[in-house]
Amino acid sequence: MTVVWASLTIDARDPARLARWWAEALGYQVITEQPDEVEIRQSVDRLPGIVFVPVTGAKESKNRLHLDLRPADREAEVERLVDMGARHVDVGQDGTDWTVLADPEGNEFCILAPRDD
Repeated sequence: MTVVWASLTIDARDPARLARWWAEALGYQVITEQPDEVEIRQSVDRLPGIVFVPVTGAKESKNRLHLDLRPADREAEVERLVDMGARHVDVGQDGTDWTVLADPEGNEFCILAPRDD
């Protein structure tokens, strides 16, 4: 059996707005935009995508799944994302190799330090 990871789905109060935010943050493009889902990908033919679906309630607790992003310059990327509307959050982290941010709807994600490869 072959399995392909097709997408990660994120609940959002405003799926179109949050999808556009993440598309800009990641350099992705909006592939489909419908009232019940918006999908972004690096390109039309490249998986996985990120799908945003509508929910009525606000996020209430720490994510159990989150994205880790590894830019070439962590400090510059944190500044860029905060300028776009992300905010610093404390989820009890004690490491210094990452910075925890939240997107405009409160979904946490990490900006990792560059690798020393």
